[in-house]
Formats: sequence, structure tokens, C-alpha cells
Amino acid sequence: MSEPVLSISGLSKTYASGTVALKPTDLEIARGEIFALLGPNGAGKTTLISMLCGLVTPSGGSASAMGHDIIRDYRAARREIGLVPQEMSIDIFERVIDTVNFSRTLFGKPKDPARIEQLLRDLSLWDKRNEKLKELSGGMKRRVMIAKALSHDPEILFLDEPTAGVDVELRRDMWDMVRRLRESGVTIILTTHYIEEAEEMADRVGVITGGDLILVEEKKALMRKLGKKELTLVLAEPLSAVPPELAEWKVTLEDDGHELHYVFDATAERTGVPSLMRKISDLGIAFKDLSTKQSSLEDIFVQLVHERRAA
Repeated sequence: MSEPVLSISGLSKTYASGTVALKPTDLEIARGEIFALLGPNGAGKTTLISMLCGLVTPSGGSASAMGHDIIRDYRAARREIGLVPQEMSIDIFERVIDTVNFSRTLFGKPKDPARIEQLLRDLSLWDKRNEKLKELSGGMKRRVMIAKALSHDPEILFLDEPTAGVDVELRRDMWDMVRRLRESGVTIILTTHYIEEAEEMADRVGVITGGDLILVEEKKALMRKLGKKELTLVLAEPLSAVPPELAEWKVTLEDDGHELHYVFDATAERTGVPSLMRKISDLGIAFKDLSTKQSSLEDIFVQLVHERRAA
């Protein structure tokens, strides 16, 4: 990995009530990376982002943004960061262009009408620049939040559940925008519980549950390492039970006996598929269709969280 733009070491948060919101966490994120922090609601995603953005004080550990310590050198660190929070935090009686201009000056940046115009055009907001925020749809308000976060040209952009509650079309638009931002050199950390969001966009995925970052892996490697394949045979005649001769493959019977399912590791030296098919042929079990399905990131996520809870 190149020099990290974000470096986290032992960062943790325990509230006065004794609630552990985040266990000691280590993480490094490289320049230009899209990193997805994936986890259910209440997993600790927002707590981690809030500490990095100076909204919550850590209980322990340290972190730096572009080399600036988030506690000792808060102002310099915060200048490098843009945050699009989960909750809308805008004055609905302000005009779009005024709220974005104001956000830029908050960080000590000089006024730059050309930059703000380009930003609003990129987000399809230029035609709405003189409208008050209360007149905008929810999706447009979300775009304004992104414009505010980018107004001071940060190196690192945090998107906390960026597409929660927005329609599919806007979600796709935002994915496209995130990719363009990455191409311009911005490093993006997004939290999400939408599996397809991480699968679509991320270079690496971190899985967090119960305040514990249980895994960080390149998305492709994660799916290769943990992804299973499922073989489905649609039978010509239904079976009332799995024949005992197939017990070693642990196949299951579904769809009222019309389908045989076999889950296997596609990366294993021996998948068991050829021997299973031979045995099915030997038993005279006829099938009219055959298909395989690769595990999705959702399957992998559910498996990881289940294993952690069971441990």
C-alpha cells in the first residue's frame, strides 16, 4: 500500500454508561481508494466516522488524516476531510448556492465562484442554485449535502449511509459521482448496510459488527476466499428424500423435492462436483436443468456475522 491518507491505531470508544461503541481498531486507507465499511445498524460505523471527523472524542488510540493527528492537530486534519452525514443538517430556508458557499468559507478557503459552479454542475444542482432547500426533493437535498462536504476540496470524503432512503436512480447517479471523485484523487470511505453498494463500488471492504472490525479485505479477494458456489439440479421427477448414497456431499432437497442443491468451494482442488454427478448418474436420477450460482457479498457478510455471534 502507498502512504496512507488515513491511519488509525487502537482507536476505541466506550461511553460513560459502559457501552462499548467501538473496540480498539487498526486501519490504514490509501490515497484514491474507495473503502466500504459494511455492517448492520448499530455496528459502530457512524461512531468510527464521527471520531475521525472530530464529532466524538475517542476513549483510546490515535488517528491521523494526511499526517495530521485528529486530536492534537484537529483543525488541519479536519480541513482534509469532507463529511456527508447520515442525517440531513441544512438550513431549509437558505438558497442552495449560499449554503455551499458558506461551507467553503467555514474552512478558511477563499471564495471561488468558478469552483462552486463546477461542483453544482457535477451534482446536477446548477439549475437549482437559487432555490431554497425546503423546495427541493429528498434526493436533491442529499446532493446539496455532498456539495457542502466537497466545497473546501477535501482529500478525504466520508459518506455515512449516502444512499439510505433514496431511489434507485439517484443511487446509481451517486455511484457514478463517487467514481468520478476517486478519479480526481479523492479518497472515499463510505459506510453502508446495502450490500450491493459495497459490491458495486468498493476496492476494499471492512466488515464491522458489535463495535468490532472483524475483517478487512480486498473485495475480490474476499469473495474469492469466502465465496461459495451452489450447484442446483432441477429434477425430472421429484424425490421424497435425499438418497443415503449422496450423504457425503451434504446435498439438500428443496422446492418440494424438485431440486437438489450442493454447496462447494469453487477454489478448492477437489470441488466434489464430478464425483457427485457420477453418483447421481449411477443412481439413475434424471434432471432437466443444471445451474451454478456464486455467493454474493451479502451471503459472505451474513456468514461472517453469524460466525462471530456463534463464537
